Amino acid sequence: MKQRTPVYITILIILCILYIVSYMFVQDTSFLTSPYFWGTALIAAIIALIHHSIGDLIENTKFKTLSDEEKKAYLEAKKVPYFKGLYESAFKKQSASEEKDILIDHGFDGIMELDNQLPKWWLGLFWFGVSYCLVYMLSYAFTDFAHQTPEYDAEYKAQTASIAEYVKNTPPPTIDNAAYSPDNIEAGAEVFKTNCVSCHGDGGKGGIGPNLTDNTWINQPEKTLFKNVFHMVENGSPNNPTMQAWGKNGVLTGFDIQNVAAYVYHINQEQKPITPAEGGAAPQGTPANWEK
Repeated sequence: MKQRTPVYITILIILCILYIVSYMFVQDTSFLTSPYFWGTALIAAIIALIHHSIGDLIENTKFKTLSDEEKKAYLEAKKVPYFKGLYESAFKKQSASEEKDILIDHGFDGIMELDNQLPKWWLGLFWFGVSYCLVYMLSYAFTDFAHQTPEYDAEYKAQTASIAEYVKNTPPPTIDNAAYSPDNIEAGAEVFKTNCVSCHGDGGKGGIGPNLTDNTWINQPEKTLFKNVFHMVENGSPNNPTMQAWGKNGVLTGFDIQNVAAYVYHINQEQKPITPAEGGAAPQGTPANWEK
């Protein structure tokens, strides 16, 4: 008779399988607080104990039918700790006498073939992989597990909620505390494309509105370029009603104005000006001497 698996090992395996299956179908760990999960685990553990008890009865019955030598060998085998026996059955090599028993009657070039069984660790991994594959296929077919679109939607909603919470709890920038940051340029470019490009042209080259890439400005209410742009976007132009007060009328938030000011600063100070020869509008206003 073979040594049987201890019942506590069986229960641990059942709990692991229940955890994996529940996680794949529920897709989070909320099931750990569910009474249904723990009720199922308890019922499974009781069934395992009953199964083990029945196995004990069968084992005792079979033991009585063994010869004295077989009983002695069986009792000696039971003295070996379970994990040690498991390790030896998985990795221990056969002795010369054991190899004779599994020798096959053919070979080639002096190499004899042995009728070895597959290692138990290999068989265990194989059947675990097959079982996991079946559970994965079922969860993929009947739930949203591993589907990219639902996962993206969930992450997008979570990110949007996080941004909304940040905006709600963070006061919008004002001209007094706004500051230029390269991190805001990309977001500022999007604000510019949505609200400013119709007058100031692609890349700020100018059109109906003045060229924003050169160093001549009609309005210079502030001493620094970044704050000057912030002021103009927030309050509009006193010289041209087409340049509305985007901040005062509520179209743009303080965050939007800070971002678009960063973008205009970037194309004016960190990029080459777009000249009339390159399609840019002619200079308007007077040269500016911005403070750094």
